[in-house]
Amino acid sequence: MIEIIDIRKTLDGQEVLKGVTLRIEKGELVAIVGRSGVGKSVLLKHMLGLYKPDSGSIVIEGLDIVRFCTRELCKVRERFGVVFQGGALFDSMSIFDNVAFPLRERLRLNEQVVRQKVEEVLEDVGLLGHEHKFPAELSGGMRKRAALARALVTEPSIVLFDEPTTGLDPITLNSIHRLIESTHKKYNFTGVIVSHDVPEVFSIVDKVAMLDMGRVVEFGTPEEITKSRHPLVRAFITGSPYGLQETQS
Repeated sequence: MIEIIDIRKTLDGQEVLKGVTLRIEKGELVAIVGRSGVGKSVLLKHMLGLYKPDSGSIVIEGLDIVRFCTRELCKVRERFGVVFQGGALFDSMSIFDNVAFPLRERLRLNEQVVRQKVEEVLEDVGLLGHEHKFPAELSGGMRKRAALARALVTEPSIVLFDEPTTGLDPITLNSIHRLIESTHKKYNFTGVIVSHDVPEVFSIVDKVAMLDMGRVVEFGTPEEITKSRHPLVRAFITGSPYGLQETQS
């Protein structure tokens, strides 16, 4: 479904990605973890075609998007749903209109079909009955649910999550993880989650990629990552600053 082959990227004179290789199979839910500033969100933007690597390939469903023009990239992006860190909801629109936006603007469906699809996905995320409200009237957790509903309403084959639980309390964080898990099973999308919530995110994903210093330093199942003896992985999981300093010395 997604294959990243030896991509490199320099931004503002700093080499952020230094030969990242990663293969994500169809239907998998994969977490990309690592410290702040190691290139996780930059890697996600490459998958979406927002950044073009300096070298390497990014293959989405058999298509190498690195060589694509803008029009071709737009067609590929129609296969994606994206849940942004802050939700990126339109403040001036109701939750219904926020979720309906891609159906109206991209697919131009008639209003009866739009209403049916929006109500179905709002029910799936637990927001049916709140569709008349505006983002400012919702709690942080409910805004995350609305953002997920908008990402799912077009039934994408790939969903990218950029730190979807940032700023949530532990109980709400867990409920959003459970929601991602349940919608993943229902919609059968291939999902990539950039997250700092370790080890909580391990309970819902199939694989984990640990990114550091512009490279994938470990990739495997949550159990394999948890048992890893790699010093940097151990330091990140345990929150040990000493282990991190040792790997950089």
